[in-house]
Amino acid sequence: MISVLEESHRQSPLLEDCRFYDGDFHKSEVNGAHTQCQVILVQVNPGEAFTIRREDGQYQCITGPAQVPMMSPNGSVPPIYVPPGYVSQIIEENGVRRVLVLPQQPEFHPGGHSPLHHPPPPPHAHLPAFIPHPAMMPPPPHLYTGMAGGVGDMSSQYISQYHPAHIYSEQDSHAQHGRPQFVHRDDRASKAHERLQKKLKERQGGGGGGQVKDSPPSSPQKTCSSPPTADIHNGVGGKGLDAEQGQLRHAVACSDKHPGRGKNGESGELDKESQALQALLSTTSNPVVSDIQARGAVVSWSGPTRLESENGSVEDSSSPPEPFSFEVSVSVSGKDGKYQSLQRGDTVRFSLHVFSPLRVQAMCNCLQGSPSEAVSFTTLSCEPDPPNAPRKASGTKNTLVLQWKAPCDNGSKIQNYILQWDEGKGTGLYEQIYYGPQKQYRVAKLSPASRYSFRLAAKNDMGASEFSEVVDLFTSCSVPLPPFPPELEMAGVTWLCVKWQRPSSSPKEDDIYYILEMEEEGSGYGFQPSYDGDELSCTVRNLHRSTKYKFRVAAYNSEGKSHPSPVVEFVTSPDRPGCPCRLAVRGRVLPNSFKIVWEPPKENGGAQVTKYVMELSEGLSGLSWGLVYSGPALEHVCDGLKPGCSYQTRVYCISEGGQSPLSETLQVQTPAVPPGPCQPPRLVGKPKAREVQLRWGPPQVDGGSPVACYSVEVSGPQSEESREVYQGAELDCSVGGLLPGKTYTFRLKAANKAGYGPLSERCEVTTGPGAPEQCKAPSTTCKSPSCVVISWESPPCNGAPVTEFRLEWGAAEGSMQVCYNGAALSHEMKGLLPATNYFCRVQAVNVAGVGAFSEAVLCQTPCSVPAAVSSIYEEEEDGGKPQPPPVYSPSTCLGISWDPPCDHGAAITSYLIDLGERQPVVVGPVTRHIIQHLQPDTSYRWEIRIQALNSLGAGPFSHTFKLKTKPLPPQPPRLECTAFSHQTLRLKWGDGPGKSAASDALQYQLQMGDRSGRFLSLYKGPCHTHKVQRLNESTSYTFRIQAFNEAGEGPFSNVYTFTTPRSPPAPVKAPKVERLDDTSCEVTWEALPPMKGDPVIYTLQCMMGNSEFKQAYKGSSTSYQVQNLQPSSDYRFRVCAVRQCQDAPELAGPYSPTVTLPPQRSDVAPGPGAAGSGPRTGPECGRARQSLTDEQCAFLLLMVFAVIAILIAFVIQYFVIK
Repeated sequence: MISVLEESHRQSPLLEDCRFYDGDFHKSEVNGAHTQCQVILVQVNPGEAFTIRREDGQYQCITGPAQVPMMSPNGSVPPIYVPPGYVSQIIEENGVRRVLVLPQQPEFHPGGHSPLHHPPPPPHAHLPAFIPHPAMMPPPPHLYTGMAGGVGDMSSQYISQYHPAHIYSEQDSHAQHGRPQFVHRDDRASKAHERLQKKLKERQGGGGGGQVKDSPPSSPQKTCSSPPTADIHNGVGGKGLDAEQGQLRHAVACSDKHPGRGKNGESGELDKESQALQALLSTTSNPVVSDIQARGAVVSWSGPTRLESENGSVEDSSSPPEPFSFEVSVSVSGKDGKYQSLQRGDTVRFSLHVFSPLRVQAMCNCLQGSPSEAVSFTTLSCEPDPPNAPRKASGTKNTLVLQWKAPCDNGSKIQNYILQWDEGKGTGLYEQIYYGPQKQYRVAKLSPASRYSFRLAAKNDMGASEFSEVVDLFTSCSVPLPPFPPELEMAGVTWLCVKWQRPSSSPKEDDIYYILEMEEEGSGYGFQPSYDGDELSCTVRNLHRSTKYKFRVAAYNSEGKSHPSPVVEFVTSPDRPGCPCRLAVRGRVLPNSFKIVWEPPKENGGAQVTKYVMELSEGLSGLSWGLVYSGPALEHVCDGLKPGCSYQTRVYCISEGGQSPLSETLQVQTPAVPPGPCQPPRLVGKPKAREVQLRWGPPQVDGGSPVACYSVEVSGPQSEESREVYQGAELDCSVGGLLPGKTYTFRLKAANKAGYGPLSERCEVTTGPGAPEQCKAPSTTCKSPSCVVISWESPPCNGAPVTEFRLEWGAAEGSMQVCYNGAALSHEMKGLLPATNYFCRVQAVNVAGVGAFSEAVLCQTPCSVPAAVSSIYEEEEDGGKPQPPPVYSPSTCLGISWDPPCDHGAAITSYLIDLGERQPVVVGPVTRHIIQHLQPDTSYRWEIRIQALNSLGAGPFSHTFKLKTKPLPPQPPRLECTAFSHQTLRLKWGDGPGKSAASDALQYQLQMGDRSGRFLSLYKGPCHTHKVQRLNESTSYTFRIQAFNEAGEGPFSNVYTFTTPRSPPAPVKAPKVERLDDTSCEVTWEALPPMKGDPVIYTLQCMMGNSEFKQAYKGSSTSYQVQNLQPSSDYRFRVCAVRQCQDAPELAGPYSPTVTLPPQRSDVAPGPGAAGSGPRTGPECGRARQSLTDEQCAFLLLMVFAVIAILIAFVIQYFVIK
């Protein structure tokens, strides 16, 4: 690929995607007017060659990988020569033009050689050559000098032979040398090629419109035309080089403009101008083939013609911006299916050297028109193609039999073949030896072992073909001499490789063949042929191991067979033996050794076993094996092993044939032994008085089994007998139960599954001093009811003297407190309570700690006189909550009470009350007393004291107490009934709140009697009125009242009786009025049930106009007809129920709502009288309709109040809260 850079040089990102050449064209200004030069970087890929002509006229061939800098002096893009099977494409991206040399489509099968064997030919002598850039030219890897003579002076390695060929014939579908028509590309190059093809397809967009189904596969880049190829024969023949340069310049110019992309660059749609241009390009005429020859023809066609409108004028008289170019495509398979581009240029006529159906397609500004129709033609017949060289079918020392194949007849049947030879002289002059139609010929009367040269030509009616290549053939010699005996080159178990020499008397031109014969020892079949050929060595296979074989060899040619060589003997190598078998343990496995035995292998491989090798591996992993025995014996004792360890053993044997495979692995487990002695246990930390902490380590030898447990034994200071104090798997223990300040001996032993090991050495540990022992129970002695003496004894000190004793004393065994600390052995407790149980205990203390408490001892003090009375109360009420329980005390008495004191073990028999000035009073074992015959509301300043007495004497007096008598309780007030109804009674008493405020806070209790004669409390408080509700009509009720204050409750008043009246009837609903005629109407209303047996009658009242209501009816009926009504007046009616009591006057209930009867309307036209009454009737009816019932008025008031409340709440919310 070659890239043209317009501005600055950069490395193309597609270098690795190119197959052949890759370079960058740098355009730079040079001194001089309108002079430009281009610097080209040609990248030569590995395995490819690039040929250039230098300034001195010499040719230089550069092989890849390399980058070759070149410069074009005239500023034009040079012609690019592409090898057969490849096409060139020009694309442009960001101002960079790239010429891509790519393989053709897989459907195209051109002939010719790979580009490695056919580099591009040097440029023509009269054209400007590429000048290598001196500053950028790398040192060439291969520089061939002495080539000034031209192309013929170049090495044949780089100068290809360009022969004409029919690239679409089936005979040349592959290269001459059998190479495939496509150069092999590795995976990386294939992927790079696919990426490049995809990128080119994306670039073509909509520049060419849509392709016709039968159109040939165009080049990958649709937006740029490709540079023209010289022709299909690598530039030899075809059009002149000047035309090719013009085509290339046109292709580069086309790549600068990008008109096919439209105004938006990469747009996939065509504008109207491009569509018109594409339609113009599609008017190209069908090609016309003329001057048809045997190997060529001339193709011509007409260029695009512009369309004419309906009025006969040309649609667009302006010429196209660029000249037209044409692409000639040929059919790949001979059918109108797939086509391959053959030639591109701006001419409408060129010579053709292929003979398949073809078509023409016009292009301009990177747009392609529709292809023309395909045209087929037939060429003239000509002489045959040159045949292949004849070959030797057979021969002797005096004869040669030659054979050949018929070449292509080119339309005329081959009549004869011309065979020529040089008669063995080697002068290069050939004489005809055969002329005829046969395809083989036998040459006789030749000299033995001589060389003869032959060539062949074919002839038909059109003439004779060129001669084939010259071939050299040799005649055979005489019967060869017996060869030397064969020699052994290499021997194996089942094969022998032998070699021999060619007989020295036979010439090199003679084809000698050899027969190797072999005889197996003891087989009885004799010598049998093992090889027949022209090689000088042979490997005989499928032999028996360690077996002797006899060999001889004989030579022969076309003249006959020689005598066999002397017989030699060779022996095959023995095979390696099989593995030893039956590996087992013999005898008992000891902790440190065991014996392994085995048997010889069943198959020794044809040779005796020389020695056995035994390997041993410790553990079951089998990673490390060690050699433990090597010798001819079939057993071995493995010693020096570890007890309780697993071992693996294996054996192999060695013979002349090699080393046998390893035997099966045998696993052996040595038994464990008890562990070895442990180190003596060591003391951890400071020894305590009764406990020591010991720690030890595992034994150095575990006996082949993990230590399961340890045992610690201890022996006391006064006894040699030891006892076990610990058994477990831990490595430390705490030994308790020891005596303080004593020396103990400890020993340790370890155990595994085999048993206990020996005891360790002794370890002596002395315990530290301990706290004293527990004291014995102390003794108590009561000196008095309030004094006790406690004494105790000193306990064993446990190695440290007792420094103090602690005595605890308490009334309960669980709540004792320390009452003494000191070194004395006794203590006196004072201030005790008589006849009380006490508990005490004692403990000893030394520098090592505190000893245990002794057992608790119960001590009971003796009985005594009672204690003093602690609390004296006056019996009175305080808001209904007495302190102590209430005892009624009149105003002339004082009640006192007290709490009983402690009797100190003897029951109290009586109390002595000292009243000061008055005589003391003695009462029994009670806790209250009433002092009588006192004045009310009087304070007494007596010093009252109380003393308790029991059988042991009198206790002390209590503290003094002063008392005062209460005033007399109030008298009951007078009870009156101030209001009553059939269900309620309002009662009143006293003189009212004004007068009672001056007196002490009086309160009242009102009670009402029930049917059984009991009085129940209705009210209790300071008020003077009370309303009794939920009563029955016409029923008598009894009441009484009581007054009380802080002096006490007064007496109840006399019983008052009040009777409820009868209840009136319920209101009647609004009556219904129905006019009967002009002067009468009927009023009806609902009936009420009788009230407790009393009948109910009704009173109907009527009001005319604005006058007063008058009774119209009274009776028990529920309807009444009113007569004598005035038609022009309105009437109002109402009804009330009246209860007729048997022993009381009638009770009238409330009236019903008023009902209005409007005046009678007249249907006759209004007269003078009616005109006066009309205006008055309307307002009356309006007032009748506007009258509301009580329920409606109440509902209206409720709604108005709700609206006002909502408005007030809104105002508060808006103006106050916010």
